[in-house]
Amino acid sequence: MTWSLVTYRGGGSGDGTAVGLREADGTVRALPHYAGRTLLDLLEDWPAAAKELRTIEVSRLPLAGQVRLDAPIRFPRKVVCAGANYFAHLAEMKVDRPDPVGAPYFFLKPPSTAVIGPDDPIVLPDRPGRRIDWEAELGVVIGRQARDLDEADVADHIAGYTIVNDVSARDRLSRPDAVAPPFGFDWTSAKGEDTFCPTGPGVTPAWFVDDPQDLRIRLTVNGIVKQDSSTDDMMNSAFAVVAAASQIMTLEPGDIVATGSPAGVGAPRGEFLQPGDEVVIEIDGLGTLRNPVADGAVESPRRIA
Repeated sequence: MTWSLVTYRGGGSGDGTAVGLREADGTVRALPHYAGRTLLDLLEDWPAAAKELRTIEVSRLPLAGQVRLDAPIRFPRKVVCAGANYFAHLAEMKVDRPDPVGAPYFFLKPPSTAVIGPDDPIVLPDRPGRRIDWEAELGVVIGRQARDLDEADVADHIAGYTIVNDVSARDRLSRPDAVAPPFGFDWTSAKGEDTFCPTGPGVTPAWFVDDPQDLRIRLTVNGIVKQDSSTDDMMNSAFAVVAAASQIMTLEPGDIVATGSPAGVGAPRGEFLQPGDEVVIEIDGLGTLRNPVADGAVESPRRIA
């Protein structure tokens, strides 16, 4: 990563947020040219913004000063997630390796209530028997409207990449009270709770990522490595996932498409998030996404205007 686009508070941004540029060492620089605009605004006109950003002289930009990073895209229109997209993850869940590999399976996360940013707490629901799991994922950020894409055309519609944590309530996935067996899996309840979609720290433009299928992806809980894999273990490539999603729905600028989680989730080992934990995800070239874990009995999800 040379730099990524971030959304921040402070540093002269007043009570609101501003779009900035974050260098690999964590330095955040202001983008005065985009004052008053959100990152979603930039993505709405990504071809023009990308042309400007490709030639930007980073050293000439003013330092933003003391800032707090927000979710890079605070209100994406959609968060589209691919499930079960890594071979090793299927193996740890005791699922046979598919041959041939089928099309991706998708579910959605609520964009305005699930999405949080760096250092925002993952708030565990206040209920007995909760089993809340982590899932590190590569997120693809859409930069041009896309519908019915072929895989070969996907690159032209991608603005960049970000880190996603597909936090999952394993205790909510199976519904013993389902009215009929076809309704026995409740993906909305398992995936859609408040704060269950940490994203960030920024959006790394696609031109800085040579090959999205050659990125190391690593997650730790309290410094202990849980997931350590590569995107080359995906069953369907990131481009194939985006193409498949576009066959179902129109993808819009600012949409985030999460491409699945590698092996190392907690469910197979009976390990789940606890209050006071810290979850850290690193993906080559995209930076580090860090989130504490809080107890919903004592802390409500943070609301961001």
